[in-house]
Amino acid sequence: MVAVGIWGAQLGTPAIWVLPVTFPIVMAFGGVLGGLGVPIPGIEIGIAVSAIVLGAMIGFATRPPLWVAAIVVGIFAIFHGHAHGTELPESANAISYAVGFVAATGSLHALGILIGVANRWSAGAKALRAGGGIIAACGLYFLTGHLISG
Repeated sequence: MVAVGIWGAQLGTPAIWVLPVTFPIVMAFGGVLGGLGVPIPGIEIGIAVSAIVLGAMIGFATRPPLWVAAIVVGIFAIFHGHAHGTELPESANAISYAVGFVAATGSLHALGILIGVANRWSAGAKALRAGGGIIAACGLYFLTGHLISG
């Protein structure tokens, strides 16, 4: 989630707001799918791959067209949302739960944007790229662990 904000900040206007707005909207749709029990295979793998890909985008300072970046973020948002939807506690109000996970996601995107402001300075841009590598490595670790145990 933080990586979406960082990548948006790295890409600049209008991606700095398009990516963090796209993600929770599509994530809420994924949450509905999960809550309704619509099966999507490989949710955990999709979440791990999201960290790998988004970390790599930051690490390599990749600058695709805005529509491509929004599609990438949207695809991963479905996986994240589906995971939230399937984890809805039976005792929870679905609307309150959804508002909570969307608001938390927005907060993490805002944190990513704040971190991404460092891209304005040469040393900050290098630090963001290194951070992107760390995010990708964490995603790879999660994916490997899932594949070994699963």
